[in-house]
Amino acid sequence: MLLAGDAAHVHPPDGGQGIQTGVQDAVNLGWKLAQVVKGTSPESLLDTYHAERHPVAARVLRNTMASIVLRREDGRTKALRDILSELLGMDEPRRRFAAMMSGLDIHCDLGEGHPLLGRRMPDLDLVTASGPLRVFTLLHDARPVLLNLGEPGGLDITPWADRVKLIDARTVGPWELPVLGAVTAPTAVLIRPDGVVAWAGVSTQLGLADALTTWFGPPAAA
Repeated sequence: MLLAGDAAHVHPPDGGQGIQTGVQDAVNLGWKLAQVVKGTSPESLLDTYHAERHPVAARVLRNTMASIVLRREDGRTKALRDILSELLGMDEPRRRFAAMMSGLDIHCDLGEGHPLLGRRMPDLDLVTASGPLRVFTLLHDARPVLLNLGEPGGLDITPWADRVKLIDARTVGPWELPVLGAVTAPTAVLIRPDGVVAWAGVSTQLGLADALTTWFGPPAAA
């Protein structure tokens, strides 16, 4: 049995976090469930749903409890609210709280690597052979995308071509994450259908085949 949305984490509508959490649950689970049903990936892929989303739900509940406590009208709580208000007047704390409340700071533990690994891909402007577009428009088909930002044609994923969309492009503007700020631009990024970066390379394909197999099934037979 798999639970998502309000069925998985009921809490007061504080901060409007419920809809973000519920939608992110559904998008995280949906593509994984589809791949298992189709036989593309083993059932073990579904275990990553709980591993990735349960900590998020636990944090939302923690935030809700803290918010309820801050509503108390005693002098000590008022002093605490005043201190938090001062902190939120600073750029760094405000950026972190905004990212947390919006769910844009989600970080799935996918191991060591580029700072983008396991985080939500920024919705960057791209220049492609078909014209300009945004990263997230590539995800409208609910298919994984390998974004090649290096030499056009420099990546070969033929064994996964039926499952993963390969796009040659270059980016416009800086790479920034809600919590980390500016990050070094990779030369290639593998993006899951839920927008999470499953692999990022800088002038190397090391680990790409493993990431493709882990998330999108074994390579097709030649």
